[in-house]
Amino acid sequence: MIFLADCNNSLNTLGKKSIHDLCQYNGVGEAKAITILAACELGKRRQMETPEERPDLGTATRIYNHMHPVMQDLDVEEFWVLLLNQQYRLIKKLRIARGGITATAVDIRLIIREAVLCNATQLVACHNHPLGGITPSKQDDELTISIMNACKLMDIHFADHVIVTDGHYYSYHEQGKC
Repeated sequence: MIFLADCNNSLNTLGKKSIHDLCQYNGVGEAKAITILAACELGKRRQMETPEERPDLGTATRIYNHMHPVMQDLDVEEFWVLLLNQQYRLIKKLRIARGGITATAVDIRLIIREAVLCNATQLVACHNHPLGGITPSKQDDELTISIMNACKLMDIHFADHVIVTDGHYYSYHEQGKC
């Protein structure tokens, strides 16, 4: 990129060039010149931004408050995972499954794959009970144990499994079950 060398390797100087100036270089047409200047502009805008604050989901109450708006009006079960960093900050929120009124099928391999791809060090499982009861079912307990075992195998801390209903929640962590 000879045009960058001509700018003393300064992106600031490059960003002040015109489309006409950039088109003087061999192999740089109008489209490429516009792309270069657009990239410089994006760099400027990024520099002006403040980093996005990731929510702290270190407690069951915070998890509930974060997920309740997503799940409060659902008429079927949905199963979500919250992928977290070491400080319980959200990396990614992902719906894994959507099912019926009383159950949904969850593939643990998808959960672990996403956690690994996102470099998550902690994982929270979360699902709703559309009928309102917060007591976990036998299937909820079995699924929690399976996810915990998969996380342990991959050295990912399983932080909690929170069941969300409208106005209440159940936390496996708070109940000493994980």
